[in-house]
Amino acid sequence: MTEFALQALGSLEAMPAASWDGLANGDYPFLRHDFLVGLEQSGCTTADSGWQPCHLLLREGGDESGTIAAAAPGYLKGHSYGEYVFDWAWADAWRRMGLSYYPKLVTAIPFTPATGPRLLVQPGMDSETAWGGLLAGVQQLAARRGISSWHILFPEPDTAALLEGFGLATRHAVQFHWFNRGYGDFDDFLATFASRKRKALRRERRRVEEQGLTLRTLTGAEIRPADWATFHRFYQLTYAKRSGHGGYLNRAFFTEVAPRLGDQVVMVLAERDGRDVAGALYFRGEDTLYGRYWGCEEEFDCLHFEACYYRGIDYCIAEGIGRFDPGAQGEHKIQRGFEPIHTRSSHWIAEPALADAVAAFTREELDHVEAYRREAAKLLPFRAEGAG
Repeated sequence: MTEFALQALGSLEAMPAASWDGLANGDYPFLRHDFLVGLEQSGCTTADSGWQPCHLLLREGGDESGTIAAAAPGYLKGHSYGEYVFDWAWADAWRRMGLSYYPKLVTAIPFTPATGPRLLVQPGMDSETAWGGLLAGVQQLAARRGISSWHILFPEPDTAALLEGFGLATRHAVQFHWFNRGYGDFDDFLATFASRKRKALRRERRRVEEQGLTLRTLTGAEIRPADWATFHRFYQLTYAKRSGHGGYLNRAFFTEVAPRLGDQVVMVLAERDGRDVAGALYFRGEDTLYGRYWGCEEEFDCLHFEACYYRGIDYCIAEGIGRFDPGAQGEHKIQRGFEPIHTRSSHWIAEPALADAVAAFTREELDHVEAYRREAAKLLPFRAEGAG
């Protein structure tokens, strides 16, 4: 039986990019060394922000000099902001028992509710073995450092099922994703809609043109430094309007970090009278487009739908991308052809009594989540089989 040791890194800068990216992880943009270390270097993930890096390296041989078998992003959290899995009630339950919920450990992509791989493994390493070694190491780390719990946010379904087998509780939620079923163009997609819904969506796209707006889609090096600075301004303006404070990501993230991802970054900019007035930012994976950020300096009718949804669908169809994940929440996506799907998070709780309570809660919550997903699916705009 292989013996492992867990090493916790206080910064990913301590690990060469080639070593991290050399682990088998497909083409998921948010696990790239450039992305994660850039969040640290730009000041978005620090102890002061409540996202203290605590990246997990699983080493063979029982000590920290052994070969890296697997790795996972990790953060010690002093709050629950920026996670998109809402556990404030759990923190309150800990408080009522005279315990502290924080710090907790999360394996997640900061500020990014996008399902994807959460463990990088060396070729030939069995993922079940790696997760088992990681769990044992985290349990020891938690005992030493007073960590209440470990939360793996937005893992892939197979990973959540595997972790459930190790005794972690699985929590479900719903997002709305678009699926490419071999459409030739946007009209081909619209042909699947009921007539009234199809006309409504076409009217929204026309409305954007009628306001004198033109949109352009840029990828990688096509995005100029000035475009990044402009987009940051849009992002902060919109965040401030919605929440009364600035966004999680700062100017350095947009102007220095995101450009490093090259052609995995897609930006849509909306222009009126020769001046950019709004933008949307996407990230591209192996077979998924991730819609992440939006911003505008003034409001235009239907522009958000066009820049954040329809241009993303256009891009997926043109590039042959199978799925479009436009981000968390938003029931307005349903009538635009985004289908309700389950997302997951996995939770290990150190305190046995609270672990049992969390497990019971997630089982009960699943019934409500699935009922909601079924009801949401009834609102999809697709025509009945054989209807026009």
